Order: sequence, then structure tokens, then C-alpha cells
Amino acid sequence: MAPMTFPELGKVWRRLLLDDVVPFWLRHGIDREYGGVLSCLRDDGTRINTDKYMWSQCRAIWTFSAIARRIAPRADLLQIARVTADFALKHGRDPSGGYAFLLSRKGKILRGATSVYTDFFAAYGLGELFRITGDPRDLAEALAALRGAIARIRDPNFDAFAPYAKPPGIQWVHGIPMIGLEVAQELADVAPERDVLDFVSDCLNRVLAHHTRPARRLVLEHLGPDHIEVDSPAGRAVVPGHGIEMAWFVMHQAQRRKDRTLALRAAEIIRWLLEAGWDREYGGLFLAIDADGGDPWWKHAEMKAWWPHTEALYALLLAHDLTREPWCMEWYWRVHAWSWAHYPEPIHGEWRQRLDRQGRPSDAVIALPVKDPFHLPRAAILSLAVLDRLSQNLPPPEWMRA
Repeated sequence: MAPMTFPELGKVWRRLLLDDVVPFWLRHGIDREYGGVLSCLRDDGTRINTDKYMWSQCRAIWTFSAIARRIAPRADLLQIARVTADFALKHGRDPSGGYAFLLSRKGKILRGATSVYTDFFAAYGLGELFRITGDPRDLAEALAALRGAIARIRDPNFDAFAPYAKPPGIQWVHGIPMIGLEVAQELADVAPERDVLDFVSDCLNRVLAHHTRPARRLVLEHLGPDHIEVDSPAGRAVVPGHGIEMAWFVMHQAQRRKDRTLALRAAEIIRWLLEAGWDREYGGLFLAIDADGGDPWWKHAEMKAWWPHTEALYALLLAHDLTREPWCMEWYWRVHAWSWAHYPEPIHGEWRQRLDRQGRPSDAVIALPVKDPFHLPRAAILSLAVLDRLSQNLPPPEWMRA
């Protein structure tokens, strides 16, 4: 028997978002003097420094826009999104035209366009902002950011992977088509232009035809020339959270195409990665594993970061809504129970973002020294939409019925 009904679960997610996550960021993370967000925070909300990583700024644009548009039409949240976007557009691009990686609090560029992920997140955030403002400038800037990212990754000398580095012998990195797929398909909804649609198809092909390895039942983060597997620690790197996140991006594309086969394929990828990445001793999802069972190449691989769990929770609800296969909710409640037992910060709010393997809070920096307003609120926003359908006892979409 499930621990709670779908309407009850919806109330849990709504309380988490509106009574916990949003108040935390309003108390600690909004720069009301210079604009944007201050995300270099500890889990108790104390400030580490005032640096502004553009990942955080652009993701915050998406988060506050999405809450205001999809969940709670609050003028204060839309205003935060607008001011953050204005800060990013005014200060965030370096002389090359790409979005910078790191700014000072006032907007001085401390590290330039060393991360194409920032361009993708700018397109993602500005595209969501356009959906609520209708301001043509927001859409134009979103498309410009996406097209800038596409041009950068097609440059033969492309090497803008910060905060990561492309390992020796590796040519193809899963994170690029993964985030590209979600950003481009979101923009295609409001600007179905040929180059955007073509990029969606290209990203979908790359993540499924190349990085996804059915024989291994895994998704490989790194591939060599001609998309071959590389027998090296980096070549065997698997990040379950990335693969699960990619899979629900694919399910979003399946919904747009009304493609049952594609949806079922994405759901199966989620199942593979949960089975491979779950820690059978302590519970929770490993940050990374080795495809052959060896020592993982990924830094802090044994840690239990919050974000893979948020991705899994939403992905499993979506997979259940589309497929109604029993394993989806069986796994959902397993991930839910572990997550709610370990991540909530009862005194200060929000979720702890980094735990060690045993589930104890850790201050280790995994990628960036930030506490981003993104993965957890996004999971809540998207989960609430699915739970609304499930709470009404609606059947799967007609195109999913065999």
C-alpha cells in the first residue's frame, strides 16, 4: 500500500515548494541591492561569499518565472525573475558574446565564457520568462543564447565545459546534448523555428543513439571519436542522476510527439539507472559509478547529492503517469522515503544539498560552491502538474494506450 494518496502527496510537494523552498530564498538568496541571486550559501542560509555564478542567475530566472506562471501567480516572484534577467542581460555576457561563468556581486566579470552550459541555462530561463511576460525581447534573447550555444559547440576548437574539463581521449560529453534537448524543446514550443527543431532532433539522437548503451543498461557520460566507448576511467563514467534527468527530457519529447515507443524507452532508462546507481548498503543514489563496477572516475562519486534524487522523484511520477507500470511507484516511494528522511533542513528550510555516503551532511564542494534555487523547486513544479492529473484519476494519454 502506498504511504499516501496522490492528493496527499500533492499537498506535500506544494508545502515544500511554497512554505519551505520559496521562503528560504526570499530570506537568504535575493540580492535586493544589485539584482540577481546570492547562491553561495550554506544549508543554514549563511553566506559563503557574494560571487555570482551565472549558472545560478540563469536557473533562478527559470525557477521564479515557472513558479509565478505555473503554481502561484505572485508579483513578487515574477519581479525577482525580471530583475535577475535584467542583471544577467546587462552584466552577464563577455566580449565574445557568450555568457560569462562568474561575476562579482555588482556584475564585474571574474571569469568569462568558459561554460556553454551557462548559455543553455540563459536560454532556458529567458524562455520561461517570456512565457509569462510575453515580452519579445525575452524571447529574442533566449533564442540568441541558444543559437550562441549551438555555434560554440559546433566549433572544432570548442572547449567550454566549466566547471568540468573534457578528459583526455574523450570527444563527446553527454551533458551537452542532454541540456540542449530540454532547452531547445522548451523554446520550440514558443518559437518552432527550423534550426531549433533540428537541434532538438540532433540532441535526441545523440543521447539515445550514442550515450545510451542498451547492452550495458547504462548511459555513458563520455565517448571517444565516432561515439565509440573508451576503456578508461573517464570513458566508463556513469552519473545516474544525469541519465535519469535526460530520460525525463526524452519523455517530454515523447509527449510532444505522442510517441509511445519513445516514452517507454525513456522509462526503461530510468529503471536501469536506479537499479545500477542505488546504494544497497546505505540507500540513496550514488553521484557516479563505474560502468564495469570499478572505482569511479567522477569526483565525490560516493556522495549522495540532493539533485539526482529530485530528478528521480519527478521522473518516476512522470513515468508512472505515462506507463502505469508498477515498478514506477514502487521505486518512487523508495526514493521518496530516503530523500525525506535525509535531505530536509527542519530548522532553516530547503534541503541539504550534499550528504556523504552514509547520509550525513557534508560541506564538500562537488561542482560549484553554490546552493542553487533550481533542482528541488523544478522537481516540485513539474511533479505538481503530474500529481494534479493523477489526483483526478485520469487515464494515461490516449497515445500511450496499446
